[in-house]
Amino acid sequence: MHIAVLATNTDDSAFAARHPRDVEKFRAMLHGVRPGWQVTAFDLPKGQFPEDVQGFDGFLIGGSPSSVHDEDAWIDRLMAVIQQAHEAGKPLAGACFGHQAIAKALGGNVGPNPGPFVLGTAETEVIAPAPWMESVSRFRLAAAHGEQVTALPPGAEVIGQTPGCPAACYRIGTRIFATQYHPEMTPAFLAALVEEFAPQFPAEVGAEARASLPLGSEGPRFAEWIARFFEQAKMV
Repeated sequence: MHIAVLATNTDDSAFAARHPRDVEKFRAMLHGVRPGWQVTAFDLPKGQFPEDVQGFDGFLIGGSPSSVHDEDAWIDRLMAVIQQAHEAGKPLAGACFGHQAIAKALGGNVGPNPGPFVLGTAETEVIAPAPWMESVSRFRLAAAHGEQVTALPPGAEVIGQTPGCPAACYRIGTRIFATQYHPEMTPAFLAALVEEFAPQFPAEVGAEARASLPLGSEGPRFAEWIARFFEQAKMV
């Protein structure tokens, strides 16, 4: 299996320099559940893009402090890649910005959170589990977002929801699987992220974020679901 990781993180701060880049986080996440898979990572804001969508078995699009509405050339190019991959029948998985970008590229809408910035961990209530998931009622992942999908693209089905985010996880048939949250973030990185960025928000955002950390995050479980998603797509 050959997966293209499309990293979209534009954070070049000193904080980012002290931690693994997103390309490394997603590679570690996938290799944690499928060590033998080939993973090729592209740093989109730096102009790195796959030359041909046919060269990969699937695409995984990560998170970013950028908005899908920003007028940056790499975002426009990403939208085109998503459309090309989808038209070619290639499976696409998305996390946070990737979740939003897939929705927007395929006809959905993205807008601000109805409430404050979401930081820490968030529990998704599963309302219609996908076939590649375990039969669970809920799961918890790292969270860091100020925007979300406000209208799903045609053919999309909600898998799970969180308070204030009714399209927290969705799929389109067997070819799209996306979450508003972050399976690639380790507990240690998330704790550092909260301490770094909580002071930028109202005090209650930081307090809720810190209180959520002991509840844990199920990144490895979601990573297994992503792997199964790619596997079933190849068999169809």
